[in-house]
Amino acid sequence: MNQQAKLSLEPRMEEGKALVIAGVGGRYGKATMGDIPRLWELFDSCIKGIRKRVGGMSYGVCYNSRHDEFDYIAGVEVPAKSDVPSNFQSIEIPAHRYAVFPHYGPVQALKQTYERVIYEWLPSSGYKVVGPDFERYSADFNADKGTGTVEIWLPVEAKA
Repeated sequence: MNQQAKLSLEPRMEEGKALVIAGVGGRYGKATMGDIPRLWELFDSCIKGIRKRVGGMSYGVCYNSRHDEFDYIAGVEVPAKSDVPSNFQSIEIPAHRYAVFPHYGPVQALKQTYERVIYEWLPSSGYKVVGPDFERYSADFNADKGTGTVEIWLPVEAKA
């Protein structure tokens, strides 16, 4: 069985708390999505500048999606907007209900997992996306080795 076949399109539902994510970001589209790993490299080199980090997770936040383009921040949780150093970008994510999907296999295949969620699960789920979604990487995540846990958190509410 290939890694993608393992993806369960039956998410667990979670009530997510409000988050403030601080990190580095940029605007991406189909032609530039391949540049996101370089953003993570930049983030890894400057993460020490974020002193008030909460927990050990890292986040890849997608927001402001328009016309196949989106903003993306590679970051970590901080206690409050006032804890974001001036040389970093940030986003405040409100508390919400999430459909949470595990990602199996190499991080390079994350795009395929997203596509399955958006094009296979979402249309027949009875839900709509209502805000920024994010990838959550475990503290022990290692992109080179493909070890650790990656989850896609999709903010949802029932369609009217």
